Amino acid sequence: MISIFRTCLRGVYSCHCNSQHRRQNSACCWFFFLSFVSLLALSWIYVCFIAFNDHDDVNWEAFQKLKKWVNWYMIMMIVSAVLATYCHLLLVFGLLHLAIREPLNLHWLHKGFLFLGLLYVTLGTAGLCIEWKGEWQTVYMSFQATAPFLQLGGVVALTLISWLVFQSYHTAETAACKVFIMMTFLVVSAAVFLCPLAIRSPCVTKNLPPKPALVGHRGAPMLAPENTMMSFRKSMECGVVAFETDVQLSKDMKPFLMHDNDSSFLLRTTDVKTKFPGREGDKHTNFTLQELQTLNAGEWFIRTDPFQSVSSLSKEEKMEANNQTVPSLSELLVMAKMHNVSLMFDLKNEKNTTGFFNSDSHYTTETIKKSGISPDKIWWLPLEYRHDVRRVAPGFKQVYKNVQEMNADGGSFLNKKYSLLSTHEISELRKNNVSVNLWVVNERWLFSLLWCSGASSVTTNACHILKDMSKPDWHLEPYIYMGIWISVDVIALLLMFGLFLWQRRRQHAFRQNIYERSVPLLPRTT
Repeated sequence: MISIFRTCLRGVYSCHCNSQHRRQNSACCWFFFLSFVSLLALSWIYVCFIAFNDHDDVNWEAFQKLKKWVNWYMIMMIVSAVLATYCHLLLVFGLLHLAIREPLNLHWLHKGFLFLGLLYVTLGTAGLCIEWKGEWQTVYMSFQATAPFLQLGGVVALTLISWLVFQSYHTAETAACKVFIMMTFLVVSAAVFLCPLAIRSPCVTKNLPPKPALVGHRGAPMLAPENTMMSFRKSMECGVVAFETDVQLSKDMKPFLMHDNDSSFLLRTTDVKTKFPGREGDKHTNFTLQELQTLNAGEWFIRTDPFQSVSSLSKEEKMEANNQTVPSLSELLVMAKMHNVSLMFDLKNEKNTTGFFNSDSHYTTETIKKSGISPDKIWWLPLEYRHDVRRVAPGFKQVYKNVQEMNADGGSFLNKKYSLLSTHEISELRKNNVSVNLWVVNERWLFSLLWCSGASSVTTNACHILKDMSKPDWHLEPYIYMGIWISVDVIALLLMFGLFLWQRRRQHAFRQNIYERSVPLLPRTT
């Protein structure tokens, strides 16, 4: 049985069923290379999972360049997961080789795949640094949510591999080698065991702030086509306090809802190619509202399934989504007024107009006033013509995009991308009675972190997920966390000490056995 096990190990790792004795220095170098690539692959898949909150941004950027909607991020996630799984399975087989003292002869095919994996992670990291460098702040924030668990995982991992370290220590032939192995292990262990002293997480606290309110980002785009009436109705069913949308002006100066702007603004979310052949590259000023409302704004959602959520819809919901049209701002205002929901929006192409009375702001403000909605339900976000808007509609709630502008204007409502404010800054703003809305927050871990930080509200694509959270995914009082941390460290140290003694006794027995075999039996005396 043991022989079969050894043969299988050699077959997977070196692709040879028989033991191949080659230069072990080279074999050990390849094992360290495998360990290095495995660590990089694990780190990269962690980054991919953390950045998944913003995966729609990656797909959007790709669409801007290629003019074709493909879920590139999901493809990248799958490739990264396959790479990490492959590397770590190979690493496990390598560790088993070491445990049973089998030669480490990595096959050339594995070496090639490892080089490809290293190239993939390097290119992915470079792309992140060049095109999406703001995501590193998200990764940094994630450690405030995951660091306590990563530390516990690190302690468990160190405990599991300590037997191999102690085996190497006891079999080392020189004192210098023994000192190097043990000192390296002690330094790494000390860093892992004591790193909670440097962990600062807002979720380790005695006082948990109230749950942030939810703002529907273009409605509920995971449940219905974005910026359609079905989408806003779905978000309203989630209990959102406000709709977030994007307003543009048609050729006949009627405000309508659409995120994409400039040329080809209809290409991603409508059937403009079919309804108006040759006009798919036109701007919003070339279409009347009547023309826009003849377009289908939902079929693309069923076809591309941008959030992999279409399968969760019923047959009736799919039919409804498939028949959505481009709504006007007036339609949304009617819904918001009826259900007492606030409205926040961006104005597109504001820079193309001159003068308040010829601007998007003017026509949008007039449409809002005619709707009869309570002015305090309008969260005015656009910077352009803010003072003119305040003059003609003083009841609008002014929302600011940066702290400097807000302070200069005496405001108290900030709308910011979640990664542009630290958790400490959020807490300080809330202490100063500033309402803080953060966008776009889709993942539970991020929502939990911002909840602990004291955010007032978050703009989200995933209102149906976040609405059901009655508490953060984790929240501990400081003394409880300290108790867990110390208990795990003490148990790990005791286990390591036991493994050290066991390996020493095992090595002593092994050497005694070798000695007894090497000493010839003495002849009996009569």
